[in-house]
This record gives sequence, C-alpha cells and structure tokens, in this order.
Amino acid sequence: MKKTTNNPLSLLIKGLLLENPVFVLVLGTCPTLAVTTGVKGAVGMGIAATLVLICSNIVISLLKKIIPDTVRIPSYIIVIAGFVTVVQMIMQALPALKSIYELLGVYLPLITVNCIILGRAEMFANKNTVKDSALDGVGMGLGFTAALISMALIREVLGKASFFDIPLTFLEPYKISFLAQPPGGFFVFGVLIAIVNVITKGKAPFKKDFSCEGCPSAALCHGKCGEGEEKEARE
Repeated sequence: MKKTTNNPLSLLIKGLLLENPVFVLVLGTCPTLAVTTGVKGAVGMGIAATLVLICSNIVISLLKKIIPDTVRIPSYIIVIAGFVTVVQMIMQALPALKSIYELLGVYLPLITVNCIILGRAEMFANKNTVKDSALDGVGMGLGFTAALISMALIREVLGKASFFDIPLTFLEPYKISFLAQPPGGFFVFGVLIAIVNVITKGKAPFKKDFSCEGCPSAALCHGKCGEGEEKEARE
C-alpha cells in the first residue's frame, strides 16, 4: 500500500466545509433531519457521533492489517457498536446528560450504522495511520456537529422562537412554524447545501477521486462495476 503524507491542519478543517459530511458528502441525512428541531439535540448528537468517530477510527486504523477484507465491514460495525454502547451508558449514568439521552431516543444507538462513521472507517481509517485517522475523526466530527447546529439554529430560533428550549418571546409573533416541521427540515437542508455549494464552487476534492475503491462491494465485482452499464450503452 502506497503511503501518503497528510497535512494535519487539512485533516482537521476539511470536514468543516470542503468535505463536510452533511452538506457536501450528503451522509447521515436521517439523524440530521431528525435531531435538528432543537439546538440541544443537535449538540448532543454531534458530540456523541464525534466521540464514536474518533475512537472507532483509531481502533480500526490499529487493526487494519489484522481484519480480513472479507469481513471488514461487519468488523467495523462491531467496533463502532462497542463505542456507541459506551457512549449510551455514560449518558444514562450522568444525570446532566439524561435529558439529552431521552431526547435523542432511537437515533443514538443508530449511530452504529451512521454512514459518516462507517464511511470514514472504510475510506480513511482503513488506509491511514492512527494519528491521521484520529485527526480525520476530529475534523469530520466537527463538520458533522457544525452542520447539525447550523440547521438546528435556523429551525429552533426561527421555527419555534426559542434557543436551547428557552423561549425567545420577542420572536414569538414572527416565528415560522413550518421550519420546525419535517418539510421545513428538508427545506433548510436544501438551502444550506446550495449555500455550501456556492461557497466551494462545486469543487469538493472528493469528486476528483471518485471511483470504485471505497465501495464495500468492489471486491465482489473485481473492479468491473461499470462494465454492465457500458455494455448497455453500446447496445
């Protein structure tokens, strides 16, 4: 495997904008839309996912030479599930976090199959050093958390006239209840994706390197993913 040198600063900041997991890679959409009705839930989900992402990246990077390719995806899920369980137990044990634990509900254990965490394990931690994998986890976690908070701020402040469940009475007459509802979530999500696309000018680095390399099924089709489509096009 060819070793590449990664800029530590680049690993930390790329998840915030150019490779933001929510607004650029469009991963983790389900929990993003579900927990962003309030800032409290967004912060809780962001921190929980970031902790799991960092820890799982480190462990998977350490074990990348031991885990057989044939079972790597199930192995990643087991590692991730272990850290999710630890986070759940901590949140249940600490009274200060109990309300956030109840607020997140089923979306907390579903971090186990979050595409962002599984995707970084497959695309990055499986191919890089422990240090770089940890930095990648921090960067992507910050990007995910920032995306959740930005959506939650719009939806809670403008949609509910509140902040962290604290009523903002001066905004009550002007609140747009639609934003706090599921359709409003999709609307805010789409608007923010468009804004990020304009800022980055649609030139996210990952688009240049898109290939079958990161696909969990690539080994099964022996690198011939596009042959069927090419054949259909010829016919």
